[in-house]
Amino acid sequence: MQAFWPSMRLLCCRARFQPRAIYCALACAFAAPVAAQTCPDLSAYYPDSDPDWSAIEARLAPLMTQCLRSTEYFALRGAAQLNSGMVAESLDSLERALLLDPDNGAAQIDYAEALFQQGQLFSALALNEQILDRGDLPANLQPALAARQQTWQSMTQQTSFQADLLAGYDTNLNGAPDPDLITLTLSGEPVFLPLSEEFRPVSGPYLNPRLGMRYRQLAPDHQHNFSAEMRGRASEDQESDLFQIGARYAFVKPGPASSWQVGTGMSHLFFGGSALYSATEANGRYQWNRPGACRPFTTLAAQHQLYHEQQRLNSLEAKASAGLSCPRTGENSQQQWNIDIGWVHSEPLRSGRPGGVREGWQLNMDWQANWQDNTFRALVNHTQLDDRRGYSPLLAGGAARWLERSYVLFQYRRPLNWAVQDTSLLVNLYHQRQRSNIELFRTYDNTFEVGFSFRF
Repeated sequence: MQAFWPSMRLLCCRARFQPRAIYCALACAFAAPVAAQTCPDLSAYYPDSDPDWSAIEARLAPLMTQCLRSTEYFALRGAAQLNSGMVAESLDSLERALLLDPDNGAAQIDYAEALFQQGQLFSALALNEQILDRGDLPANLQPALAARQQTWQSMTQQTSFQADLLAGYDTNLNGAPDPDLITLTLSGEPVFLPLSEEFRPVSGPYLNPRLGMRYRQLAPDHQHNFSAEMRGRASEDQESDLFQIGARYAFVKPGPASSWQVGTGMSHLFFGGSALYSATEANGRYQWNRPGACRPFTTLAAQHQLYHEQQRLNSLEAKASAGLSCPRTGENSQQQWNIDIGWVHSEPLRSGRPGGVREGWQLNMDWQANWQDNTFRALVNHTQLDDRRGYSPLLAGGAARWLERSYVLFQYRRPLNWAVQDTSLLVNLYHQRQRSNIELFRTYDNTFEVGFSFRF
């Protein structure tokens, strides 16, 4: 096998490699004999210890018509293009080199690197493993190629942690109704009942810590995603303190024309030191992929809601929605738009739930932009639900309740050049408004918080 032909003129690199050129420089130890008689001797085009790859590529370009059948020419030019940042062009040149000689070791080494830089991790891993299994692999190259294999293999399992610590101010810590008076219906007549102070909105500062973990395992045709988090909110009004734990799992099947995923999750919420509710969920999503254009998707989700103190509120909620995901890339910015609208149905699991079955719709809009290391995000949600039967004979004359809930979240994130890596400044501004034909469910809430986010 001549693909690893040890020509002395190719040892010009002398193992003095720049970090970015290491794999092409290693490939200098591999070269096949000139395949085409019309192609000139390429000795003068091989790099020295401090190569200018762009200049080498420019010198090689005019020789293409003479070297159309030379695997050495396309391997060398592909290496020059790869180390000049011309990844797409290098893939084309290296593919030509391998078509002319599939055993060209120099081209194989650089082709694996080009595949990796283009995001084709598993193709790069498979090719690099084939190179390591070759019987004619020079012994001095084996350690570097094995190290590359180990580095790439480690990327198939990714674990990250995030810790946030924010301080803020909330105008309605306890989620109390906004009106001062509640209208009761007694003996067919309206009676106005003033709310006592303990049921009025409580405002004040709070501290909001959060700890999250993400794990992703990649495979050639699918991936597993798992996340877990704990978050809390502590304030002077201990009766409204929150603590929540949750975990989610998703199986993702990407593809060039479409992608889909299925997942499950659970969450548990404590309010005022007592367990409020637990929820378990199953969901699925299907998306049609269209490069450079908005991608339509549809989702289905079902959630079981268990209220620990009021069992009659237990329910099974289903949601079906459709939407668009629209990436936008500018000269100095990247944007992502997501919008979806769906139908919501909530079925009580026990008789006696006020209002009975609930149905409605929900609209979600999510915009995120990255510009000069700054990240801006805006979330908008609107939900409308209608009860099928009267909520209570004591409220609004037993009328069926309707709810309209809207919220807006603005978020700003900026990296900080601290000694601790991956530290960001985080600012959140939140507004929520809920309207209803029953005063008890009319609420208003504003929140502002600022703090730091740490990723490790």
